[in-house]
Amino acid sequence: EPSEDFKSFYLRRVTTELADDLDKVRQSNDFHDRSLPMLVHALQQGESIFSKEEKARILAGKK
Repeated sequence: EPSEDFKSFYLRRVTTELADDLDKVRQSNDFHDRSLPMLVHALQQGESIFSKEEKARILAGKK
């Protein structure tokens, strides 16, 4: 499904681009196991700014 493909693509890109910052967050003293789902959810929310057309165009461009 294209939407799921975009979700995976988006999460891979955002985590790659923010890798250093994400490492700093995970290493902070106030980051706990229960913090991870919240972090993942926050990262996933960025996907919602893209329309179906934009998602399709981005996926077509990466092939």
